[in-house]
Amino acid sequence: MRICLLLPIIFSTYFTQAQPSIIVLGTIQDAGSPQIGCTKDCCKNLFIKPDHSRQVVSLGLFDADTKTSYLFEATPNISAQLRQLKNNSKSLTDLPNGIFLTHAHIGHYTGLMFLGKEALNAKNLPVYAMPKMKSFLEQNGPWSQLVSQQNILLKEQTNNKPIFLSDSLSVTPIIVPHRDEYSETVGYLISGPRKKLLFIPDIDKWDKWNQDINALIGKVDYALIDATFFDATEINNRPISEIPHPLVTESMQRFNSLKESERKKIHFIHFNHTNPLLDEKSTETKMIFKAGFNIAKQGEIFNL
Repeated sequence: MRICLLLPIIFSTYFTQAQPSIIVLGTIQDAGSPQIGCTKDCCKNLFIKPDHSRQVVSLGLFDADTKTSYLFEATPNISAQLRQLKNNSKSLTDLPNGIFLTHAHIGHYTGLMFLGKEALNAKNLPVYAMPKMKSFLEQNGPWSQLVSQQNILLKEQTNNKPIFLSDSLSVTPIIVPHRDEYSETVGYLISGPRKKLLFIPDIDKWDKWNQDINALIGKVDYALIDATFFDATEINNRPISEIPHPLVTESMQRFNSLKESERKKIHFIHFNHTNPLLDEKSTETKMIFKAGFNIAKQGEIFNL
């Protein structure tokens, strides 16, 4: 009889407990949309009527039960993104429990400036970075001032070594090939109690990587991956070879051999302002969905 009485309580607790979740806080390439100096059709109307859903690429990790949260990437849109993360995590403050950085390109770390004394004046906010990224922040102003003034507390990461945020939640950095002028570049494997998410917003080309992206997709439940350019025709003001990324057309061809259930895991992200996938009515967008892939949207939530 005692067991029967306890069972409803146990099941009620299990099913009402919220899962840790990932929220998409931004999907756009570093320079934003509209992009500075752009006079093309993709931008000209956005200068007149901004689209606030076009934030620079970022993810939030939150657990509403424990009221904890973590930010992936410190973008120029960090203020709005932290507020959105706060609202979802039910936290009492905009400050996350930590920030994970991928690399030292402008859209991925310059939001740290808002943690300094001119703005938030944060106190020892943990910032997770790879060794070269950590040294770059320590040795170059104005970032070094964030360290010396103890606005941020740098925590060094190791490639392929998980950082455990709780008993059932971990974050693992994975080095990827990219234009590493100032730091390494990493993607992240985010593992929850039930599901895993792969986040690779920037990489040069899949063929340059020492890992098989198709095999890695098979080990996760969601894959948010670089889709900076749809094809090579987008950029006509400089050689696209200077800014290598896996073209979406190339990625589609590579992933076409995957089962439909595997293709559904893929959510393209990190769109240049010229990318036609930003237009939900474009032929290219329809092509993506028809092929069984997805396009990441700001505010989208993935339960872990």
